[in-house]
Amino acid sequence: MEIKSVDIKSPIACAENDTAETHGAADFSKRHLAPALSTFFDGNPVATFVIDADHVITHWNRACEHASGMAASEMIGTRNQWMPFYREARPVMADLIVSASLDAMVDTYYPDKFKRSSLIPDAFEAEDFFPKLGKNGLWLHFTAAPLRNIHGEVVGAIETLQDISERCIAEEALRRAHADLEHVVACRTCQLADANLKLAEDIRLREKTDADTQQRNAELQALNAKLSMAQEQLLQSEKLASIGQLAAGVAHEINNPIGYIFSNFGTLENYLEGMFQMLAAYEAAEPQIASAEVAAKIKSVREQVELSYLKEDIPALMRESREGIVRVRKIVQDLKDFSRVDENQEWQWANLHQGIDSTLNIVSNEVKYRADVIKEYGDIPDVECLPSQINQVIMNLVVNAAHAMGNERGVITIRSGTLDENVWIEVADNGAGIPEENLTRIFDPFFTTKAIGKGTGLGLSLSYGIIQKHGGSIKVASQRGAGTTFRIMWPIHHNEKKNMEEGNA
Repeated sequence: MEIKSVDIKSPIACAENDTAETHGAADFSKRHLAPALSTFFDGNPVATFVIDADHVITHWNRACEHASGMAASEMIGTRNQWMPFYREARPVMADLIVSASLDAMVDTYYPDKFKRSSLIPDAFEAEDFFPKLGKNGLWLHFTAAPLRNIHGEVVGAIETLQDISERCIAEEALRRAHADLEHVVACRTCQLADANLKLAEDIRLREKTDADTQQRNAELQALNAKLSMAQEQLLQSEKLASIGQLAAGVAHEINNPIGYIFSNFGTLENYLEGMFQMLAAYEAAEPQIASAEVAAKIKSVREQVELSYLKEDIPALMRESREGIVRVRKIVQDLKDFSRVDENQEWQWANLHQGIDSTLNIVSNEVKYRADVIKEYGDIPDVECLPSQINQVIMNLVVNAAHAMGNERGVITIRSGTLDENVWIEVADNGAGIPEENLTRIFDPFFTTKAIGKGTGLGLSLSYGIIQKHGGSIKVASQRGAGTTFRIMWPIHHNEKKNMEEGNA
């Protein structure tokens, strides 16, 4: 089978031959992916695969194996990237990018399902349902981006897949709830119309009931307005969850160190070539070192390749590269520490300062352009708590503090200490402050002063519930134009029975 108007050498041309030549994949991996990055790629929790310029699969990580049900050993070296997702051979989005036919053919294969990525140049993303995956099919969000060599030429493409089935199912349930709510409102409207007819008859008989009728109508209108607002905020809460913000920030932070690692290693290769020339000249000159002509030639080569400069610059390049790799590992480890996805949600003893540092690293992209963070840690012991939930509270408070800054760069101060058998943490900022009339409402669910689409009004409400679950308290002090201070406090030792009683109270 052949798909017309698509000039690619992949799934279509090789649908009947699953074993493509593998030398292109090996060459691509050696030329374009450093071993450290390849290891990181395989450990990436996001399902990802890579194809080269010949549409041959070069990488198929473990997450991709899990999502697609196809082992890397079956996929790498073939052009069968379509097979886990479609019943018939056709190009995937990465194929269209490699063959430079995405703009012309994307409407054919992804009608009304794609958009350009706002984070990655020349990348596209889309969402679609794949009935072949899982027991009942899966909804996937996939992003494809070109891979270029040092000359800017496209040498392959990378495509990532994320399971969004839960979100899509939740959105569908929300749409059904919306329809049910509209039905209830319609029924209430009909009832209200009937009531108005009766009230009109009553008004003619008893004018004194007019004031009561107007008050009742005003209450019903206010209730309808609250229901509409709650619906809008619920629709936004799924799309603007904090995990999405963290993912964008982590991707941004990882791209920077990886970029200069590649750049430095390219420069290092050129330097090493010059050093090899110098060493070759030395080796040829060894038998005739007494010759003035040979000595002059060696000196000329040394000056040409700037050997002294290379001795200084090569160690510096290696240090920068090592720092970049360490940054990548630190960011990924902090993300793991923050979410603690590999641990059960059980009460455990945790180092709060370590959790705060990990959280600050994760939300760095939200904070670093708005404020400086000052840490004034006290001497506190390990605390029995739910670490990932405490990290969530710190994240909400720090991000809110960053968003409270005006046009000028501000300061966020994080303090900690103990009081009797309790531990406390303060997050203070010198931002705009909270109006006095809003201080009593900031912990209410869905209350927010941000524009629609900019906040769900759930962050402080969830934080309040988490601290209450720990048997503690959260307090706020604020002054317009001077800033806000949040102080959370809870017991060092977890007492489940006591915490439940205080929560019920």
